[in-house]
Amino acid sequence: MLTGTAPLWWDEAAQRAPAVSPPASCDVVIVGAGFTGLWTAYYLLRERPELDIVLVEAEHVGFGASGRNGGWVSALWPVAPATLAARSGREATLAMLAELRHTVLEVGEVCLAEGIDAGYHRGGTLALARSGAQVRRARAVWATGASWGDGTEWLDAGAARERLAAVDALGATYNPHCARIQPRALADGLAAVVRARGARIVEGTRVRRIRPGAVTLASGDTIDARHVIRATEAWSATLPDSRRAIAPVYSLMVATEPLSPAQWQDLGLADREVFADHGHVIIYGQRTTDDRIAFGGRGAPYHFGSAIEPGHDHDERVFTSLRKTLRALLPQLDSVTFTHAWGGPLGIPRDWHPSVGYDPLTGVGHAGGYVGDGVAATNLAGRTLSTLILGIPSPLRDLPWVGHRSPLWEREPARWLGVNAGLRLAHWADAEEARTRRPALLGRALSRLTGH
Repeated sequence: MLTGTAPLWWDEAAQRAPAVSPPASCDVVIVGAGFTGLWTAYYLLRERPELDIVLVEAEHVGFGASGRNGGWVSALWPVAPATLAARSGREATLAMLAELRHTVLEVGEVCLAEGIDAGYHRGGTLALARSGAQVRRARAVWATGASWGDGTEWLDAGAARERLAAVDALGATYNPHCARIQPRALADGLAAVVRARGARIVEGTRVRRIRPGAVTLASGDTIDARHVIRATEAWSATLPDSRRAIAPVYSLMVATEPLSPAQWQDLGLADREVFADHGHVIIYGQRTTDDRIAFGGRGAPYHFGSAIEPGHDHDERVFTSLRKTLRALLPQLDSVTFTHAWGGPLGIPRDWHPSVGYDPLTGVGHAGGYVGDGVAATNLAGRTLSTLILGIPSPLRDLPWVGHRSPLWEREPARWLGVNAGLRLAHWADAEEARTRRPALLGRALSRLTGH
């Protein structure tokens, strides 16, 4: 029986700070107090402590994906290197990948320097190959990684099972450029740091419109500012000027009770590796700071009109599937109790390409579209936005996601049909591979539909 329907990460959330009223004006107003907004404020204040910065948050710090995600601080990127290189060139792609690897370390260094206890531990990513078809994909990932110097290794079945005792593991890829965190603890820690440096976080206040020079609140009041930054990720779809920029797609998670040292001796993850597999339907897990397994995946439907509602965070059909999937992966968990189940939306651009942008003429900027790989990318976004806002020369400003413009999503009902067709194709492709033991023909259709 489930005893928690809020995210596991919220069990130890920081106490809410005293209420702050929205001011009439400031230097920088940031819409959204998740990772993107908090990192942006952090790096701005580190460079210019005198700046008057206000973050406006509809709910509370870490309410969105920043406080609900799987806790992977990874160098993963939703756009394949070859695709990025075709658009921006090999040198720009190498620079992007190198900066993502550096960002994994940067997050840990900030946690250490600022005393943020977010459970940061860099143990890498283990992606299991659980069928012949997955072995072929895993080896392709390994070969691609070698050509781009990303440090990916191929592990045979024995080496893979030494790291995680998955009964059906035929091998795995391992990449060292990933750390585990408790995501809400990182959000709360960053919020405490930027507050201590003078930023104001106005919680429980919804923004109705973003425009050059000001944001308009739901109350009708405005906050005037020279710089206006949208850091709303999936919730961008609720704002008038970005309704088709992002499709909010739900990812759901479950968590076990804390496991004993003896159980972990049997299971593995001794170096707190995060884990996944090479299936078409994305799954992801971690060994938490209190020795649970937190495990998530895609599979919840996209809701018509990009709807975001509290009821969409919970889908018992998906929760049941996640528990079944984890127990199939690790039968050692058959008698283990699951204590939490939760979910939330992440933001997907039409071409799966995250972006950072800032117009010095209007003072309006944004970052987002991380496709679920945002815990590290938000840090890079914050560092990049700070250089753009302050006009500081930096190689970050030349990275290929800066100024990228994704095409708009189709209008409804085409958007609803297309996104949900993609989700269904991923499930059908995995089912086809389980039946045929060969790479799914449906996988090609999935690639054509998603465009990546």
